[in-house]
Amino acid sequence: MAEIIQRDGTWAFDGSTLRITPGRHRSVPLFRQTYGEIAVPLEAVAGVGYEPERRQGLLRMRLREGADPLLQATGGRLPEAADPYRLAVDGDRSGVAEYVVAEIRRSLLLDQVPKGPARAYLLPGPPVPVSVRSSDGTVSFDGTQVRIDWADTSDRVKRATGPRIIGVGDLVRVEWLPNSGYEDGFLRFVTRETVFSKLPAERDPYALDLWGSVRRDLLTALVAAAVTARLPHPSTRPGAGCAGADRDRPPAAVPRQSADHHDVLLRRLRELGELHRDGVLTDEEFATTKAAVLRGF
Repeated sequence: MAEIIQRDGTWAFDGSTLRITPGRHRSVPLFRQTYGEIAVPLEAVAGVGYEPERRQGLLRMRLREGADPLLQATGGRLPEAADPYRLAVDGDRSGVAEYVVAEIRRSLLLDQVPKGPARAYLLPGPPVPVSVRSSDGTVSFDGTQVRIDWADTSDRVKRATGPRIIGVGDLVRVEWLPNSGYEDGFLRFVTRETVFSKLPAERDPYALDLWGSVRRDLLTALVAAAVTARLPHPSTRPGAGCAGADRDRPPAAVPRQSADHHDVLLRRLRELGELHRDGVLTDEEFATTKAAVLRGF
């Protein structure tokens, strides 16, 4: 067993699995503490290294592309401090850190673990059910469906449509961008019906607009990862690699796609018209939202 225990957390490697446990100190980001312990199988590891410094070094682990639903969902946009695959190491423990690195590298070599993309998720992602209260509302996921309950500060159109419930089978992908404190972020659930929509997050009833507490809004990445873990792996998409570079490409059946596209547009316009007639949307709000829908389609 190769193990290093620090205020920032603990890495324990038994030859086949690396268990990463976040520290309890207040300096450890809320995201890592909430995610909890992660068991990383050796076959998911692409590499590991230690960056020594006089006062505090850094252990870093790289996972194989497509191995982890968290990294797939966040696309490298997690703030560095919230990255669960790094560990701050006190300067006087550098020898232990280097030993852990050597043991992991030796096992990678002995087991001949490939460094290329994984063809399936090798980590399970966050456990479910998971629920996060964000600046725009509360998003919950029970393993089969997503539910969004809007906050009092959410856009009028969102509140008028009521809670949004989306089945996993209706989802195409999840899009996530963190709230940086300078620019808003979002958590968007893209369905077959909304795949062509370009509504801004503050008006999109399938998206959470992240504009409040950076620490709290960051937890929405847990929901994004839990949902992503239950969607088809990117490598299974026709013409797409593990990175999902072609995931925005429309299906090949153009005639059927065009018909569906037209039906979705008419349905969205009818919904907006009903909200306008009921007095939920003002004339200006109706015109603005209608224009945004038409531009998106």
